[in-house]
Formats: sequence, structure tokens, C-alpha cells
Amino acid sequence: MASSPVPGEHDMDLLFAGLAAQLPPGVVIDDPDILESYRRDRADDPKAGTPRAVARPTSAEEVSRILRWASANAVAVVPRGAGSSLSGGSTAVDGCLVLSTERMRAVAVDPVTRVAVVGPGLLNAELKAAAAEHGLWYPPDPSSYEFCSIGGNIATNAGGLCCVKYGVTTDYVLGLEVVLADGEVLRLGGPRIKDTAGLSLLKLFVGSEGTLGVFTEATLRLLPAQPKPSTLIATFGEVRKASEAVLAICGKLRPAMLEFMDRATINAVEDMLRMGLDRQAEAMLVIQSDAPGEAAGSEVELIAEIVGAVGAAEVFVTTDPHEGEAFVVARRAAIPAVERLGHLLLEDVGVPIPKLPDLIDGVRAIGAANEVTIAVIAHAGDGNTHPLIVHDPEDEDETRRAERAFGEIMDLAIRLDGTITGEHGVGRLKKGWLPDQIGPAAMALSRRIKTALDPEGVLNPGAIF
Repeated sequence: MASSPVPGEHDMDLLFAGLAAQLPPGVVIDDPDILESYRRDRADDPKAGTPRAVARPTSAEEVSRILRWASANAVAVVPRGAGSSLSGGSTAVDGCLVLSTERMRAVAVDPVTRVAVVGPGLLNAELKAAAAEHGLWYPPDPSSYEFCSIGGNIATNAGGLCCVKYGVTTDYVLGLEVVLADGEVLRLGGPRIKDTAGLSLLKLFVGSEGTLGVFTEATLRLLPAQPKPSTLIATFGEVRKASEAVLAICGKLRPAMLEFMDRATINAVEDMLRMGLDRQAEAMLVIQSDAPGEAAGSEVELIAEIVGAVGAAEVFVTTDPHEGEAFVVARRAAIPAVERLGHLLLEDVGVPIPKLPDLIDGVRAIGAANEVTIAVIAHAGDGNTHPLIVHDPEDEDETRRAERAFGEIMDLAIRLDGTITGEHGVGRLKKGWLPDQIGPAAMALSRRIKTALDPEGVLNPGAIF
């Protein structure tokens, strides 16, 4: 039997025109200038392809039509939220349809059941604001919370600065509406805190990075508003002492925030914000307690004793929420501050907390061996680090050394019984290391699940697998 001919440009034009005709005006866009802005996400993958069109649906029914069309015509679909991915999870591939959920921004808060039902395009910050109107709080808080979307957060199982105490995105996802590759609309879970009926399919989709389906609605758990925190800043003359202080703190209590910044990061942030950070410190911890009432004072006092015993050079404590927030802002500003030094390869490796000092020391050694600057920040309280490898993309030799360091850091994390991604996802940039972490049996099972749900392989090809 003769093989089917490869569609030509005219055929593809007709094919995409047929999709546009099935949807309201303006949903499908093929303007070249607009397409260019959807090629890359924040990871800035130099291998990004060029999409044939962008679809910006407003409902599950429209998403269903798009995916039925894509599966029937074997057209790749790259789901995209706000484009804030740091692992290339929403990087376009040549000839694909980018499916952006940015226009699906509904939000409804039920203060009795303490849940929010939201569209995937809603920004994390917008959900926090909507919850706050009812005296409630949505804890997952990536540093990019002001411009990252809930759909993207769910797709990567994002964490953030508060996850040491309050957990990550999956801990707040109670229900999802998902459109599968063949256009079927699937509802999982709902506004119930306890529900063990059937297999845990809900958790299968959280963290699936757009490879199994497209989220069109999420039901999320909310908490009562967070008490005003007390903040402790500790600086250290040695990086090892700072990481050892993290272990000592975690052995005694669980603060609301426990963040790490090394000297390169401190200086980059100080260059940008000019807030008087100690440029001579080798490391700094930003720690918060939100324990209620007098318990916060006791908790901060204990933390001060711990970091002092380990060897902190300076300890500063404030109960002023605005003053404390300034240091949190400094930590959130770390990535854009270091980006001012050059192009970044962003890591997202994590290890069991007892191995955090070895990971940080190892990253520093890798940077020195490859003669590249690596600034290190970390959600230290849960062992999740973000080494930021700085390089000049116009310098081929330096770029090769940066890429080598990128791989060596992931190899190091795996050797330390860790992970290649704690919250950013595998995307396209890290998938080469995934088999080394999870092993051949888990990889094979993952591919079987992918094939079962997306037999034509149209959903986010090249991500994870």
C-alpha cells in the first residue's frame, strides 16, 4: 500500500482554515508577528520551532473542538499558560498549533467550602486577590506568582517560597476539568476535601506538563488567611554553615519560609534593588514564622538560637510585616537580578534535606571546574535548589562549559538520591536525564500511559518523553 503523501503548504493552509471556520472569529490567529511571541517560554530555548497558528479558546467546548481536529489531522498541539515555564515545557515545535488558555480566566470563590473554581488562564496573583476578599488564602506561591497562570502551575506542580510548611500545588487541587487528546471532556474530583473513589486519576494529570490533556477548569482548596509573619535574616561567612543551619532548623521545627541565597545572588539583588544587603556575606537565609500569637516570638527565638549556634555572622529579626516583606521581595527578585549578568541556564534540582549541604557544595565545585558563574538560590527547607548558570550565548566555548555544568548538576542530584526537577517540570530541556532518575520500568510505564491517552502523540510532543 502506498504511503499517504506529505501535506503541502497549500494543504496545510486549508487545514488550518478549516479549524478557524469551526471556531468563533479571533480564536485562531496566524499573524506572523503574533506567532513569534508564542514560540518560546521563559526558558528561551534556542531550539524553539515556529507554530503554524495560535488558538486562544474561551471554553472547554472550544478546546474540545480543537483537540478533536488536531488528533484527526495529526497536528501537534503545544498547550501554553502564561509562558513562564523555565524548562521549555511550552516551547513551540515547527508547524504546531499553540493552544493558549490565557483567555480562560474565570474565578468563583465559595467561602463556606473554602474552594475556588477557576479557569486555567487565571494568574496566581489574581487567585490570591480573589481569595483575600473572603479572608482566605491560596498558599502555592512561585516567585513568578504575579505573572504565572494556575493552569501552568498545575501542569508543572509548582511550589514556591511557602511550600516548606504548606505544600505544593498538588496539595490544593481538588478537581479538574480536562480535555483529552481526542476531544473528550473529563471531570475529576470536585469540591470535596476527602474523596477516595476510584484510581487517583486527578493526581496523574497534576504535573503532566500538557502531555496528557488540556486543563479547562480547576477546583482548588483555600485556607484561612495567613497570620502576619515574623521574619529572621541570618548571614554567614561560609556557605556550608548556612546549609548546615537549614538542617538544624528542620530538625527542630517547620517555619513558614526557609530560603537560601549565596553571595553571587546577594550581590546581584543588591545591584538591582539597593536595599543594603551585606555584600560580604557568603550566604543568607530568609526565614519566616507565621505561628499564631506569642508562639511566633518563641519560634523565631528558637531559630535565632539555632543559627547562632551553627555560626551565623549576623542575625536580624523583625515583626514588621512590611519590613519582612522587603526581604521576601529580595528573594523573589533573585532570578531577574542574576539575569542582568548574562543569559541563564536555570536548574531546578532537589535532594533529601540531609544532603542539601553536599548538593550546594557540589554545585560550587562544578562551577569552579567549568569556569562559569553559578548563582545558587534555594527553597532550602525542602531541599529544592535553583542553580543559575550564567553565560554569554555569543561565546561558544563558555556556552559549552555552561551546558556541561548544567548536565553535571543534574547528575549530581541523581547521585544524591535527588531529582532533576522539584517544581519547574522536565519540559524539553531536562528530558535527557529523566531515565537516569526514574529508571527504565517507570519510563516504559509512563510511555504506555501517554500512548493510552494520546495515541496520535499530538499533545506537547518533545516534552518529558
